[in-house]
Amino acid sequence: MNKGELIDAVAAATGQSKAAVGGVVDATLDAITDALKKGDKVTFTGFGTFERRHREARMGRNPQTGEAVPIKAANVPAFKAGKALKDAVR
Repeated sequence: MNKGELIDAVAAATGQSKAAVGGVVDATLDAITDALKKGDKVTFTGFGTFERRHREARMGRNPQTGEAVPIKAANVPAFKAGKALKDAVR
């Protein structure tokens, strides 16, 4: 399912217009992104938690040449599924 399909499904389930639902989805994603930028966690009980994790700098290898390549430290987004989501998918 992509973003457009999600908007269609929510619009059908709620009876709202696709434009209204699209605005809500965009605002939700923006709010999650802003929270992660600040280093905050975003938790939806039963669904899961979005958080920012730090990866330390490390050495990698170029697979074509075998040459060692430094990889910079970075903050990356992560998602941990909640119990209700895990149980629903099983």
